[in-house]
Amino acid sequence: MNIIKRQNETRDILLELVAVAFLATGGIFVKFSALSPINTGFYRVLFSFPFLFLLAYKHLKQLTKKDVLILLIAGVFLAGDVALWNLSFSYTSVANANLLTNLTPFTVIPVSYFLFKEKIPKFFLVGAAITLFGVFVLISGKANPSTSNYFGDFLAFCASFFYASFLLIAYRLRDRLESSVIMFVSSFGSVTALFIFSLFVEGVQVPHGVEQLWPLLALTFCLQIVGHNLLAHCQGKINVNLSSILCLAQPAIASLYSFVIFSERLSIKEIIGIIIVIAGVYLVKAQYDEKEYNYKASIKNEDQIDEVSERTL
Repeated sequence: MNIIKRQNETRDILLELVAVAFLATGGIFVKFSALSPINTGFYRVLFSFPFLFLLAYKHLKQLTKKDVLILLIAGVFLAGDVALWNLSFSYTSVANANLLTNLTPFTVIPVSYFLFKEKIPKFFLVGAAITLFGVFVLISGKANPSTSNYFGDFLAFCASFFYASFLLIAYRLRDRLESSVIMFVSSFGSVTALFIFSLFVEGVQVPHGVEQLWPLLALTFCLQIVGHNLLAHCQGKINVNLSSILCLAQPAIASLYSFVIFSERLSIKEIIGIIIVIAGVYLVKAQYDEKEYNYKASIKNEDQIDEVSERTL
């Protein structure tokens, strides 16, 4: 198997931030949905099948039976993330739910180091620590904390482990498979698991009319088709550790969305937390820029040495 060398180029990082911005809209449409949280997640995935098939069908021949099985398992992990994340919006703010679900570096970084042998730049952990510090400043800045807030925070935090598992599987499969294939096949696992969850927790619900359908279609487009699909694409271009840190920009974006749309108050402490998160993400990105620059410089020097040696001979 050919392993892709992730270049961590600026354009791909910007593309992932676009994906993150789309993913950050999830809380908005979940709050607008008339259906229960898990049913909302179920229809979000179900409605994506025709669109993802159009993107993936030319590449489905790449799949092996093992790939299909792994992707179905990945889909179940994504379903766990979707179910817990959607439920968390009933108890906590859009900003906090997005924030805690994206604490994937706690899982991704150690697993990728031991399992995938991903090297970590010298000051990577410093940037990651600053980012995570900003995250905790943001969550501690609640204007009106309550028991239900913290229960919602707990649900979102649990969702982060399911999300991290999905990201790690998608990251490794991106060495061989297109992002659309990953999203299309894994959706079968997601929709099955979400249907079972909704059956036992909420009962099956059927949307009626434009008023109930539009939030579901918006979720399908913004998250399933654009957000996760684009994020999976970027995982073939960006190191998994950097990618997981970039996802921490989502809470900051979600905070701005919730402030504008739902008038969710942002305290001074929360604003400071957002600024710290952005600073940490920038520092982490700078570490990979320096690493890539040093790598290219070493290659250039080796080429120059080879050229001098050839002339000498």
